[in-house]
Amino acid sequence: MRATPVVVAAAILDGDPPALLAAQRGGPAALAGKWELPGGKVEVGETEQQALERECHEELDIVIAVGERAAPDMPTVAGDAVLRTYWARLVEGSPRALEHAALRWLTADELGDVAWLAADLPVIAQIRHRLHST
Repeated sequence: MRATPVVVAAAILDGDPPALLAAQRGGPAALAGKWELPGGKVEVGETEQQALERECHEELDIVIAVGERAAPDMPTVAGDAVLRTYWARLVEGSPRALEHAALRWLTADELGDVAWLAADLPVIAQIRHRLHST
């Protein structure tokens, strides 16, 4: 039996009050303009944490420290993989949109200001709850 592919996402918090880093998709056309948490596919031979560190370095030119799981597993938009989200904090660098159309830091009250990908909505609800309780 083949394991379900895993896509990892980073709920990167920074600042006081804490804000969440959101990334706007540039493509493909069906997803362009929607917002997501940064991340990507876990490659063969790497842990989920290593995948997040690699993806954030490649996509955003930053170094992050990956923490605990931030939300339960969710199906991806295409339904062909599972989305697994981890808390993360910015360790080095200032995020740059190398592979995204735009980036935004969103406070808890601003999380509803962007059009999130459907797969991220339940995760964003949990993040909003956590940000409001800090």
